Amino acid sequence: MLERLRAVRGFVLDMDGTLVLGDRNNHGIRALPGAVGFVEALRERGTPFCVFTNGTVKTPAECAHALQRAGFPVADDVVLTPATAAAALLARRGHRRVMVLGGKGVVEPLEAAGIETVPPLRGTSADAVLAGWYREELTFEALEAACFAALDGARVYSASLSPFFATAEGRTLGSSRVISAVLRDVARARVTVVGKPSLPALRACARHLGLPVTDLAVVGDDPGLEVPMAHKGRAFAVAVRTGIGGPDAFADRPEHLRPHLDLPDVAALGGLLTG
Repeated sequence: MLERLRAVRGFVLDMDGTLVLGDRNNHGIRALPGAVGFVEALRERGTPFCVFTNGTVKTPAECAHALQRAGFPVADDVVLTPATAAAALLARRGHRRVMVLGGKGVVEPLEAAGIETVPPLRGTSADAVLAGWYREELTFEALEAACFAALDGARVYSASLSPFFATAEGRTLGSSRVISAVLRDVARARVTVVGKPSLPALRACARHLGLPVTDLAVVGDDPGLEVPMAHKGRAFAVAVRTGIGGPDAFADRPEHLRPHLDLPDVAALGGLLTG
């Protein structure tokens, strides 16, 4: 495993629970112990990396700036989100008008890719619905508009189906999971995930880094996200225990679905890389 780790050519890093912890609105983030040093070590080794967060409160650039303020030596384009992956997938599938249940963190990347976005209002036509972070603005009317769009034939996409994400306040419920549950139950919609643990998310990272998926290592804290995504793409899977997952997180998983490395934090990963 150490030989394979050291043969990895690029890293996909989770954000919340792996590098940082913040509040439920992704504000006031602080670096987890050893995380800044780990990123500095990747830079010193000249190893390409990106950060993929399932959060869609902020735009990718805003997430990068938040990491910079927390002390991480990262570029402005280091962060990818489900909106990044969605823009590529929606364009490839020919969707041109998308009803968005989310804020600018979802809207701006889609519009930058030339996709028209519309708010969740009853009677608004759309060929796709995309659910992201929509905690404060979510209303019954918005859910109703999304349901009728789906019933009228719009394809449904979700940033994430993970029920929780890690914050300094503990586990926080993910709004895209809640919205997706309503659409599946009421409109009988099939929901396509564009964030982790989907292959479109991993492929977006590979394109960003200019590397094959199989040359990547995926590092994260959530047993339902990063490790399954790595296995889907035959990448190297690294689990850390600084967020959602604990020491027994993979105890009930078959051997081929467990992480290749299960470590306390990214500082331990950095130690293995530098020897």
